Amino acid sequence: MDKDEFEAWKDTKSKGFLKYIAVNGLLMWGLPMFVAMAFISKPFTDGFTSKSAIVHYIVWPFAGLLYGAMMWWVNERRFKKFLSSKKN
Repeated sequence: MDKDEFEAWKDTKSKGFLKYIAVNGLLMWGLPMFVAMAFISKPFTDGFTSKSAIVHYIVWPFAGLLYGAMMWWVNERRFKKFLSSKKN
């Protein structure tokens, strides 16, 4: 992590975990994957309440939340590592 990334993460971190996973996980990753996979796997061919559509509604938002949480923890680890390197 360089100084610019450090400052950007410090600003992002101040906005909070929930906002980060909502924006970066759900909106920036989960929603595009939802749309892309809708075109690729066509879960709505049997209707919007079919089993495959319902699975699609559950999987991609959950995956987005998981992705957002994982990226938060990765960035936190990099942030703490950068801080500890600056102290030494």
